[in-house]
Amino acid sequence: MSLKTLLLLTITSGLGGIVFGYFLRWLITLGQKGSMEIAVKKTILEAKDQAQKITDKAEVHAEELAREIKEKERTKEDELTRKEERLIKKDELLDKRQVDIDREVETIKKRLEEIKQVKDELKQTEAKKATELERVSKLTEEEAREELLNATSKNYEEDLLIRMRKLEMSGEEKLDTKAKEILTTVIQRLANSTIPEVMSTVVALPSDDVKGKIIGKEGRNIRAFEKSTGVEVIIDDTPGSIILSSFDPVRRQIARVALEALIADGRIQPVKIEEIVAKSKENVSQIIKEKGEQAAYETSVFNLDPRIVLILGRLHFRTSYGQNVLQHSIEMAHLSGMLAEELGADAHVARAGALLHDIGKAVDHEVSGTHVEIGRRILEKFGASEAVVKAMQAHHGEYPYETLESMIVQTADAISGARPGARRDTLENYLKRLKDLEDVANSFPGIEKSYAIQAGREIRIFVKPQEISDIEAKKLARDIAIRIEQELKYPGEIRITVIREARVVEYAR
Repeated sequence: MSLKTLLLLTITSGLGGIVFGYFLRWLITLGQKGSMEIAVKKTILEAKDQAQKITDKAEVHAEELAREIKEKERTKEDELTRKEERLIKKDELLDKRQVDIDREVETIKKRLEEIKQVKDELKQTEAKKATELERVSKLTEEEAREELLNATSKNYEEDLLIRMRKLEMSGEEKLDTKAKEILTTVIQRLANSTIPEVMSTVVALPSDDVKGKIIGKEGRNIRAFEKSTGVEVIIDDTPGSIILSSFDPVRRQIARVALEALIADGRIQPVKIEEIVAKSKENVSQIIKEKGEQAAYETSVFNLDPRIVLILGRLHFRTSYGQNVLQHSIEMAHLSGMLAEELGADAHVARAGALLHDIGKAVDHEVSGTHVEIGRRILEKFGASEAVVKAMQAHHGEYPYETLESMIVQTADAISGARPGARRDTLENYLKRLKDLEDVANSFPGIEKSYAIQAGREIRIFVKPQEISDIEAKKLARDIAIRIEQELKYPGEIRITVIREARVVEYAR
C-alpha cells in the first residue's frame, strides 16, 4: 500500500472518529436534558404539594384563632353584662339609701326645730323667773351671785384652810418620812464609793519656748496638728498653757494626749505629729473601751452589745455642768439599783436604764435630736430590751412614766445632780438663774418682794395681805411653780414659799 493511500485512510478514520464523538456527545446531552426536565417537574410537583399542605395548615390555624377570639369576645361580653347589672343594682341601692338619708335629715331638722322652740320657751321662762326674783329680792342677778359667794367664802374659808392644812400635813409627813428613810439609806450606802472626775482641755507647757515649736515654721506644725486631730489650737499670751477647742470631747482628749507626747518627745514636725496622733487615737480608743467595760462591770449591767459599751465609754470625756457624765451615770446606776431593791422593782432594769440614760450625749454633736431621743435610737438599734428603753427615756419628762423603773431613774438623776458639789457653773450663770427665779415670781400681781435663796433651791415670796387672801396665796404658789417648770432649766427641785402676813399695831396711852 502506498503512503498516499495510508495517509488518506488515516485522515478518513480521524474524521470519522470526530464525527462519531460529536454524535455520541449529542446523544448523551439529549439523555441528560430529559432527566433534568423530569427532575424539575418532580420538584415543582413536590413544591405544589408542600404549598398546599402549608395553606391547609394555615387555614386550620386561622379557623382555630377565629374560634378563640369569638370565645374571648363572648366571655368579655358576659363579664361586661354582669358588671353592668351590678352597677345598676348599686345605683338602685344608692338611690334607695339617698332617699332614706333625705328622710332622716328631714326628721332631724324637724327635731332640731322642736328643740330650739323648747329652748326658747325655757329661756323665756327662766327670764321671767329671774325678773320676778329680782323684783322680790330687790337685787340684780350679779349682785345676788356676788353676795352669795362672799357669804359662802367668809363662812367656809377658815374651815377650808384648816382642812387643807390637815390633809397636806398628814399626807406630806407620811410621804416625807418614808421617802427620807429610803433616800437616806440609799445615799449612805453609796456615799463612800462616789468620786467625781473632772476633765480639762488646757495643756500645761514646761516653758513658753515650746509655743514656737508647736507653731512651727510659717505655722506648718500647728496646721498639721489641727488637721490630724480635728481640734482648734489656741495659743495666746497666757503663760505656760495652750487651749484645745472642739465640740467633740474625744477629739479634745486625743489632741491633749498627742500634744503632751510631742512636748515630751521634743521633736515636733508634721511627720512626727501624724505618727503621735495615730498612736494617741489608738490609746484613747482603748481607754474608751476599758471605761465602758469598767462602768458596766461596776454597776453589774451585763449582756450589753459591745457597740453600746463603746459609746458608753465615750461619756468618760463628756461633762455636764462640770460633772463627768460617765461618773454621773455610774452614780445613778447605784442609786437606782438600791432604790429598786427598797421599792420592790426590777433592780437590773433600773441600773441599766440609769447607766444608759445619757448615752445620747456621747454623739449628740454628731446626730440631730435631743440626747434622750438619740439614746432611744441607739438602744433600739443595738438590741436593748424594751423595759430598759422605757426606764431611760422618761428621765427628763419627754416621755411618760410607763414603769416604776422609769420613775426610779428620774429620781436618781435628780439626787445625783442636786448633790452639793456635783455640778459647777459660772458665777454669771448662777446669778442669772437667781434673777430669773425672782423675775418669774415678781411677774404675778400682788407680789411685794421675792428672794431666791439656798443657791437657787428655794424662793421666798412676800405678798400684799390686802390683795392676796390665804386661799389665793396657796393658788399663787402653785401657779409660780408651774411657770418655773415651763420657763426655766434647773437641776433637782425648787421650793416655793409664799408668805402672807398681816400685822395690826395699836398703842395704849
